[in-house]
Amino acid sequence: MKPSSTVGCDAFPCLDTRRESYLVPAVELDPEKVSILLISEAAPGNPADHYYAGENALFAQTTVLAFQDAGVNVTSIEDILKMGVYLTTAVKCGKTGSGVSTATIQNCSLLLEKEMALFPEVKVYLLMGDAAIKAVNMIARRNGEPRAIPAGSTYKIRAGEFTFRGARALPSYVQAGPAFFVEKIKRKMISEDIKKALDLVSK
Repeated sequence: MKPSSTVGCDAFPCLDTRRESYLVPAVELDPEKVSILLISEAAPGNPADHYYAGENALFAQTTVLAFQDAGVNVTSIEDILKMGVYLTTAVKCGKTGSGVSTATIQNCSLLLEKEMALFPEVKVYLLMGDAAIKAVNMIARRNGEPRAIPAGSTYKIRAGEFTFRGARALPSYVQAGPAFFVEKIKRKMISEDIKKALDLVSK
């Protein structure tokens, strides 16, 4: 199964994203073997930097490093996939600025909801950054469910125990992109959250 075969955007209504960098993962996988769903902020401006674009892709490099920081013996995104971890973004197009608007996250949460539904065996959602957290809360609110993650700074709430549709939901920081190399405190917390997710699925 390829997520891109069932999830797609036709309207492209968002004003602060780059349509030319639109991307839903086309990676071939068995959805029932996915136990962790890692959601980061937005697709990269250059599709060649996406998770599944090869070992030199920026998102792949920083994510592999994040898992290595967590003590995991991986050297590629393929290794991470084999562990049952699927990686995607809350917003499917690249950003035009430094962030994405609430309206854009709301629009793309419709796609993300369809994408998340493809993976019935997920035990942990790793929500990497505010956009991912907002998107999942929007999905919950739209369906009359309680918000998955409470309001508050991530560093204050990340130790809490939160759930979304029967799976654990872990708020964390964005691990995909150049900021990962310079924000050392966040990098440490990212590694802790990844380790926590892996520990949860191993129980």
